[in-house]
Amino acid sequence: MEQFAVVVTALFWVSLLGVCVGGWRRAALWRVGRAAPVRWLDLLAVPKRYFVDLHRVVARDPYIARTHVATAGGAVAAMVLVAINYGLALYSPALDMAIAVAALVMLGGLIFVWHRRRKPPKRLSRGLWDRLPWMLGALALGLLLLGGVSAPWLAGAAGLGTVALLALGAWELTVGMARGGPMKHALAGLLHLAFHPRPERFGRALPGQKAALRPLALGGDPTAEPLGVGKPAAFAWNQLLSFDACVQCGKCEAACPAFAAGQPLNPKKLIQDMVVGMAGGSDAAYTGSPMPGVPVGAREGAADKPLVPGLVAAETLWACTTCRACVHECPMLIEHVDAVIDMRRQQTLQHGAAPGTAPTVLANLRETGTAGGYDLGARHHWAVDLNVPWIQPDQAVDVLLIVGEGAFGLRYQRSLRALVKAMHAGGVDFAVLGDRETDTGDIARRLGDEATFQMLATRLIQTLAGLSFTRIVTADPHILHSLRNEYPALGGLYQVQHHTSLLAELADAGRLRFKPADDARILTYHDPCYLGRYNGETEAPRKLLRRLGLRINEMERHGLNARCCGAGGGAALTDIPGERRIPDIRIQDARDTGASLVAVACPNCTAMLEGVVGPRPDVRDIAELVADALEA
Repeated sequence: MEQFAVVVTALFWVSLLGVCVGGWRRAALWRVGRAAPVRWLDLLAVPKRYFVDLHRVVARDPYIARTHVATAGGAVAAMVLVAINYGLALYSPALDMAIAVAALVMLGGLIFVWHRRRKPPKRLSRGLWDRLPWMLGALALGLLLLGGVSAPWLAGAAGLGTVALLALGAWELTVGMARGGPMKHALAGLLHLAFHPRPERFGRALPGQKAALRPLALGGDPTAEPLGVGKPAAFAWNQLLSFDACVQCGKCEAACPAFAAGQPLNPKKLIQDMVVGMAGGSDAAYTGSPMPGVPVGAREGAADKPLVPGLVAAETLWACTTCRACVHECPMLIEHVDAVIDMRRQQTLQHGAAPGTAPTVLANLRETGTAGGYDLGARHHWAVDLNVPWIQPDQAVDVLLIVGEGAFGLRYQRSLRALVKAMHAGGVDFAVLGDRETDTGDIARRLGDEATFQMLATRLIQTLAGLSFTRIVTADPHILHSLRNEYPALGGLYQVQHHTSLLAELADAGRLRFKPADDARILTYHDPCYLGRYNGETEAPRKLLRRLGLRINEMERHGLNARCCGAGGGAALTDIPGERRIPDIRIQDARDTGASLVAVACPNCTAMLEGVVGPRPDVRDIAELVADALEA
């Protein structure tokens, strides 16, 4: 037994050396990226980020959550015990028994992993990932024999078999990791939690602040920061690290509206393409779902080679609606949307390559301050008969109503008129900007034109600086997110409220009185991405609908899991073709509830859902439902 124990001790230290070498090889790939701040003390936060933040996402799938706890928990416990008992040459029988117990827990979890891999969901990658349960099973069985079999039995062939099983598992954890095998996610994932590109995700920041895009430094030293990302080496090193943490579970793929519509975007494949670009080579080894319409094996890249069109088709970047469904579902907390916007910035700022009507819209924004090229004074023509004051520099108001680009369209004007009616009924002291309201720049930023965004944001901040108001109210969640969460980085600090929140507040205070509901139609509510997933506001609209006496039949995907309407991120302008239209899919979600009415809370959602051809539920902004229900 003593000779066997010495062999296991040697195997442990060789394996540990292999982990260090494999980790160093992966780290060499991450280091090709741009410099980014390294906060070493965040290593101490890894346990909390792993057991709380990460597992909060994993726990949405109870099967996988329990499987992961058993498999990963048993493996970590067993290996820590091996490190103590054999790494330090203690050879304690009590510790051996503990190793056996931990190995049994690990084996129990692996049985569920194996069962899931027998008939896997389409979103799971295959190939090496199918081999993983067997390789880890060999390690778990070896650990069970190591700790649970008496010494005499391990003196001969049984001992050799045990060492072989342990060596097989150790090979997966060391050589496999160095070569980019599945277990690289164990090291990359833990370091990703420590050096996450968005450390604010783990703090007390508001949801919208955790999703705000990072400003791009403009007008300074051009060598300090590239204008977007055109090659893998232009990503920050910790972004490259985060890509390496991907476990190819495909939850992002299953949540992506563009993928569901058959557009050439699969967020999982996109992240794997970034890994290929970082390490160099082709995507031929990828074994998951491809980008719709884009065959696997034809893409190649390297750290210093252009991403577009070498590894990524330009259409892939422009198909993204920036809805953050992928980010919300990712158990490894990867920031797909940040990567897309970084690459869009390079395409727009350096090449002017935005497709569709996006270039015209961007030119209009720069020249007129409106996306449609309208006269600023025409933005409030819809309110000429509603006694809506324009705010004056010497006038203090409670609410400044910012209406946005939709106010130039007849459909959104109907929603705004309903909102104004409700605000008048609630005795709200409010005013509008009038011909001083320019675009917030949100659409320019999502299209990658950071320069135009910052120009428009600076202009609007200067306008607002000369006015006196308590809070800003808007019916457009994109405006809300931009003003509330992205303007602070440029010096604009405001209290910003969505119109559904304001109306719910007025109803709670008894300042709005509603007639008894006489609408017996079945209703469902569509959560705007930039209100729900971006800013965490899912309850105020529902609370308001319940106050109106309306019954809500929820769509299968609702709240923070809601499906995008297809308008976000400039997708309505770039108009990348697919097999279906995203709003058609969302309207089908509504039909499945039996609803004849869809309540919305965003002008973009209204336009997209009303644009569905054929029989469909009626689409109404919540403000319209409130205005209809007001007592005389």
